[in-house]
Amino acid sequence: MNGYVFLGVAIACEVFSTSMLKASAGFSKLLPSLAFIVGMGASFYTVAQAMASIPLNVAYAIWAGLGTVLTALVAVFIWKEPFNIHSAVGIILIVAGVALLNLKGAAH
Repeated sequence: MNGYVFLGVAIACEVFSTSMLKASAGFSKLLPSLAFIVGMGASFYTVAQAMASIPLNVAYAIWAGLGTVLTALVAVFIWKEPFNIHSAVGIILIVAGVALLNLKGAAH
């Protein structure tokens, strides 16, 4: 399987897991807590598989950066958390950093 497919699955699992962490209410709810643990395990496994064919600096930047951006969007749209100019600028900077690593990173 393509490393970027693994990376996409890892990002999706991370975003799902982080949302389940919020739903677990401090690990006081069993099912969201278990979903968090399973989802994070799947995320770490698939990002490790991705790193077999994608350089560490690129894979980790994409995984952490896009995971953060997507989690922030889930927080706003699903959990109805506030969004402001500082959040928007931060997300733009993360996306710009990931793009720069992919344009001129070690993989190129």
